[in-house]
Amino acid sequence: MTLTVDIGHRLGTFSLDAAFTCESGVTALFGRSGSGKTSMVRIIAGLMRPDRGSVVFDGRVLADAEKRIFLPRHRRRFGYVFQEARLFPHLTVRQNLNYGRWFAPKTERSENLDQVVDLLGIEALLDRRPGKLSGGEKQRVAIGRALLSSPRLLLMDEPLAALDDARKAEILPYLERLRDETKIPIVYVSHSIAEVARLASHVVVMRDGKVETTGSPVEVFSQPAASQVSDRREAGALIEGRVEDVLGDHGLTVVALKAGHLFVPGRSPAVGKTVRVHIPARDVMLATSRPEGLSALNILEGRIDFIGGVADGMLEVRIDCAGDSILVRLTRLSLERLNLSVGKSVFAIIKTVALEA
Repeated sequence: MTLTVDIGHRLGTFSLDAAFTCESGVTALFGRSGSGKTSMVRIIAGLMRPDRGSVVFDGRVLADAEKRIFLPRHRRRFGYVFQEARLFPHLTVRQNLNYGRWFAPKTERSENLDQVVDLLGIEALLDRRPGKLSGGEKQRVAIGRALLSSPRLLLMDEPLAALDDARKAEILPYLERLRDETKIPIVYVSHSIAEVARLASHVVVMRDGKVETTGSPVEVFSQPAASQVSDRREAGALIEGRVEDVLGDHGLTVVALKAGHLFVPGRSPAVGKTVRVHIPARDVMLATSRPEGLSALNILEGRIDFIGGVADGMLEVRIDCAGDSILVRLTRLSLERLNLSVGKSVFAIIKTVALEA
């Protein structure tokens, strides 16, 4: 699967002028609200006609403004999951699911109801109506309805944004199963590093209607520029490592990195599995000598390779730890007191670590 987008579109005073290509797997359109992510997905889906440029899927032109080509959305065969589930309130879950099958050609119905119900864990919900479902349950049903349309591509526009943290934690494992078991290519819109880190194989960062950068999640979120489009609480580094041990009595997973080990609380993947670890910049401190007598378990040695400015008088410092990048946010006063400069050796003291995938 190859999706190639190169479009320009004007919405009032906002201009969308962006181009990217994505392959199979999960491609995340990442950026803050108002960056143009949803408009981009609506153009891919055929809900908006671009003023300029083209959209091509697997060699077929879906839209070309210059040649006046615009394939209607029902002929594109793309599934669309919105931020709100948009289920029919008068129908049961089973009836809502079966509604999706009307959009799949009889000869191309690749998913059956039982498979989708098992994949999303919604068997107990089949006879309920949407009013009796939690937010996470509604979204799982909406995803199931989209899957039963046998889509060639699945578009998911901030599907977890309306959910609280508990409901997000409930649904993320099902999205991982969807990615791994169906092999349907997905374009996933989000402003959450945590979601993108767990789900995406490729990231397209958008800012002010343009593509800022593209690459793997680890590549993208190790760049200082990524902080400019991230939520302040989530801005930080994403590192890949390998699970070396699981300390069950302490509820910790030991992840081997290039520069050492991290002790990560929470869920425990199998030993030997490659995982991604998210380290928020706000939860890292720096020291110019190895600290002792601290409760912090995670201390990595590295060298400063970038110092730059961010909002509110804070500075962003990037530490190269044997090839892994750690981002830190410091005040200018801290920078001056520690006499920090590019090339200086430091120790990163990591207070909080989140295992994302």
